Amino acid sequence: MLLEVVALSTFFAGMATAASSTSTFVQGIFGTGFDPQAWLLQGLQWIDSLGALGAIAFMVLYVVATVAFLPGSILTLGAGVVFGVALGSIYVFVGATLGAIAAFLVGRYLARQWVSQKIADNPKFRAIDEAVGKEGLKIVLLTRLSPVFPFNLLNYAYGVTGVSLKDYVLGSVGMIPGTIMYVYIGSLAGNLATLGTESTSANPIAQWSIRILGFVATVAVTVYVTKIARQALNKTVTDLK
Repeated sequence: MLLEVVALSTFFAGMATAASSTSTFVQGIFGTGFDPQAWLLQGLQWIDSLGALGAIAFMVLYVVATVAFLPGSILTLGAGVVFGVALGSIYVFVGATLGAIAAFLVGRYLARQWVSQKIADNPKFRAIDEAVGKEGLKIVLLTRLSPVFPFNLLNYAYGVTGVSLKDYVLGSVGMIPGTIMYVYIGSLAGNLATLGTESTSANPIAQWSIRILGFVATVAVTVYVTKIARQALNKTVTDLK
């Protein structure tokens, strides 16, 4: 059991490394003195002045932020201020999903071949990759529910695994609870200037509900991925005999 867990952890660490390397060129275009939070806040202020066109501009900005590894949390909070909880949640979900798909495709077509070459001579890694691909929907859904797994990094990392685009997109529904919660928190700020400050607080019951859901999802995905990885490794060993 321990060997399987270690192999699985190493595998995903490798995926994360490849994903980070893939996205480095995106971040480089902004320069070292770039303040992403200030830039996104300015973008939100501009969007707030656009009226009906603001929704489209917001979703486009969310896609750009997701692909470029910019902090989407400030946009999610800002959506609550600019659009309210209901519309803000919809716009965030659409923007985040489109951005996640774009990052997934970047990871798949710029890094997938490199990863395939690395695991070709390693039966254990190849078996895990295939298993994760077959159970992609469940794994993506659980990791989207869990706050432990960083959103932007996952987008690229899944691109370099065997997860299908269909399962990846369907698994995005796991973002909905957290999206609604953060948009709601943002709506309590009242204005963009107070986003992220201590004055922005939410219903403690709602906050703890999201935390408990995230914790359960974290445990579930850890146990589940370890289980399918062990099955894949056992199958590989059997095939090699």
